Amino acid sequence: MNEQLMMKGTEAMGEAAIRAGCRLYFGYPITPQSELTEYMSRRLPEVEGTFLQAESEVAAVNMVYGAACTGTRVFTSTSSPGFSLMQEGVSYIAGARLPSVFINVVRGGPGLGDIQPAQSDYFQGTKGGGHGDYHLIVLAPSTLQEAVDHVSLAFDLADTYRVPALIMADGLLGQMMEPVCLPEMKPRHDHERHMHWAMRGSEGRESYKITSFDIDPVKLEEMNIGYQKTYREVEKNETRFESYQMEDAQVAFVAYGTMARIIKTVVQMARAEGLRVGLIRPITLWPFPYAAIRQAAEKLQMVMTVEMSAGQMLEDVRLAVEGRVPTPFYGRMGGVVPTPTEVLQALKREWEVE
Repeated sequence: MNEQLMMKGTEAMGEAAIRAGCRLYFGYPITPQSELTEYMSRRLPEVEGTFLQAESEVAAVNMVYGAACTGTRVFTSTSSPGFSLMQEGVSYIAGARLPSVFINVVRGGPGLGDIQPAQSDYFQGTKGGGHGDYHLIVLAPSTLQEAVDHVSLAFDLADTYRVPALIMADGLLGQMMEPVCLPEMKPRHDHERHMHWAMRGSEGRESYKITSFDIDPVKLEEMNIGYQKTYREVEKNETRFESYQMEDAQVAFVAYGTMARIIKTVVQMARAEGLRVGLIRPITLWPFPYAAIRQAAEKLQMVMTVEMSAGQMLEDVRLAVEGRVPTPFYGRMGGVVPTPTEVLQALKREWEVE
């Protein structure tokens, strides 16, 4: 096993991207992910990579668009208002079927909000924040080690399916420090041998173009049908979740990311009081683990969603449960992080136990 290093979350994710073979980063600083941008500006020149601070998030995402056309691993990072500015470019990248990776270190909102951790960008990430019928593969780490692992996974999944991937972190994961094991450095161009679509010059082959545009609605519909076929393959093959203490559970929490980490403590507290409680943690927010939650709900008395939002993932949980059992919600907004004690109290109120 590789040696463990104590790293800040933003910097650990940046180093993980480099070790995954990424040598291109275009971005714009915004708290609480500015250290990632700073880290890439220092680290990429050391590995013969290219860092460019764009004049805005709009410029950064379009630089990602252009670089991704070459089949080179490229990514950008931002935080909530910055990711909002990128949405038109994200839609273009999805429409052009270009592999690329985005990291959103979510902060409180809406609007300018604050720089505290939140989970209120769930709709934006999972429902398509831009226009058109598209999806991103969305990964939600709950520890820094998982965040590091997810960076490499995001690049691999994006390359495999030609679908942009998003890592949905938050201010806590971005700013905390934990020991992590970093992966070995991948060869820079190792992933490119299968990218026959990439634009690297037309010498010796027929020229072609990468675009999401077709003025003929029939042809554009055919393009969209192709996207949907790919999304069904992703749903079939890449849905990820964790079951925690679910073997004998009567009630299940559903939570992701940092909130799921807190909920594991709540589960332990509840079980110490004799309450048979478990956790289903979506690891992929899209594709969402509908089947796992639906199957679990058949044996439960209640499924309770907890988020640092007004209840965005709650909609998907209720779709999964299909009315089999009650689906209460507890959440805090604006960067307030729920404590284990208050979540346990909310559980008892909903479950009507003393």
